[in-house]
Parts: sequence; structure tokens; C-alpha cells
Amino acid sequence: MIVHLVDGTYELFRHFYGIRRFTKTDPPLGAAAGVLGTVAKMIEGGATHVGVATDHVIESFRNDLWADYKTGEGIEPALYAQFIPLEEFLVAMGVATWPMVELEADDGLASAARIAAADERVEKVCIWTPDKDLSQCVVGERVVQVDRKSGVIRDEQAVRAKFGVMPAFIPDYLALVGDAADGYPGIPGYGPKTAARLINQHGHIGQFPGETLSDNLERALLFKDLATLRTDAPLFRDVEELRWRGATEAFEAVAEIIGDPRLATRVTDLTRQLAG
Repeated sequence: MIVHLVDGTYELFRHFYGIRRFTKTDPPLGAAAGVLGTVAKMIEGGATHVGVATDHVIESFRNDLWADYKTGEGIEPALYAQFIPLEEFLVAMGVATWPMVELEADDGLASAARIAAADERVEKVCIWTPDKDLSQCVVGERVVQVDRKSGVIRDEQAVRAKFGVMPAFIPDYLALVGDAADGYPGIPGYGPKTAARLINQHGHIGQFPGETLSDNLERALLFKDLATLRTDAPLFRDVEELRWRGATEAFEAVAEIIGDPRLATRVTDLTRQLAG
């Protein structure tokens, strides 16, 4: 089986700004409906085991470690108002959904990937997000990252080609170069090429010669902690919990709320196919 893990927060943002770009409007639940359509399309394409991780709240334990870490500030109300409804709609659709509170959606995806990859029945784990943080979860060709927008599938060698380091060193790499989206700046003077060269020469940041980072070592280690995804969230015990078994009876009401009868028909047809 192939396990598909979806970054629900990224998909919500993608659909929200995609709709605005083409229609110049913000339908109340348009982005959430778009995410449901994306998941339905995956199932129509043959996906049997699907899980979606979401940011139930934007802040996490990382905000306690670094004051400037990303927050919910600046997120448009029309987008933010769809966070919780999306989770409710996915559950009604019968999709395994993990709303993250203490941790982030990325940690949820990392944890789910670890659990799924440990199961011998799983042939491949596909993590559907372009977020560079998730590149640290890639393992050979077994756990891969998929960028829906570009269609690129990133395995271990593709991670190395893009960043210059192997997946296990992505937290070190991000600690040095920074991640503007997450709100930490990296270490001054360390661009992508320098960071990759030092990592390939010495290994993890903690293995760098003492004079390399000098007074910046403590901050670099802090940024590495921010960049390191947690993989111990107890999201599920058996990968079969991710098998899509059809929408619940509540989904009919969801389809009415979002005003998308075509989506309702698609999901109903998929549910009937399973039953029949």
C-alpha cells in the first residue's frame, strides 16, 4: 500500500490564494472546499490510505523557545475562519485528520511518516507538501516528498541535489541559513553553499570545530531545535486507521454548507464504489 500524508494547512493557504487570484473574491468556505476536492481527487486517483495534518492553532511549543517564531498574526480573517471548519469537514468526509495544538502540522506529518514507514505492509509514504522542513523526513525512495504545484517528487537524492545535504542534515542546514517563513534568521554569513559545505565536511552543527561558529554556536543549536520536526506524536497505532472507508452521513450537510453539489456527488460516488 501507499500512504498519502497531506499538509492541510498548506493546502488551505494554497486554495485560498488560488481562488482569490482567479476570482478576486474570498468565498466563506471556498478554500476548505478546495482542500476537500484535492483529497477527493487523490482518492479518485487510487489513494486508499490518507491522513491530513492541520494546525488547529498556529502557535506551538516553538514560540516559547524563540520569541520571533511564526504566529497567527497577519493571517487574513477570511482564511483563518476556515481552519477549524476544514478539520470538521475532513472528519465528516471520513478522512483521518490530526489537528495539532502543542505541535505543528509539520510535526504531525513527520510523526505519521515515521509510524507508517515502520510498517512492512507500506510500500511508500508520500508527504504532500513543498515545505523544506519536511525534507528531513525523506528516506531513500521509500518516504518521499511531493510538491503538488510543480509535480516534483523529492526522494533522498533529490533532497541532496536541491539543498546540497542529505535529509538527516536539513535541520542543521536550516539552522544556518534560516527560515523566513518560520521566523528565525539563521546565522549571519552562512548562505546555502557555505552551510552545505561545512555540513558535508564536519557533519552536524555540534560536530563543527569550536572556532567555526564561535559565539553563534548556542543560537545555531537553538535554531536547529526549531527546525527539527518531532516524530513522537501518537497519531495512530495501525496504518489501517488511515484507510478511507467512505464519507460519514454528516458529509451531506457539509456539502450543503459549502455549496458544492458536485463535490457531494463525487464523494457519494466514491463511497458507493467502496460499498459495492
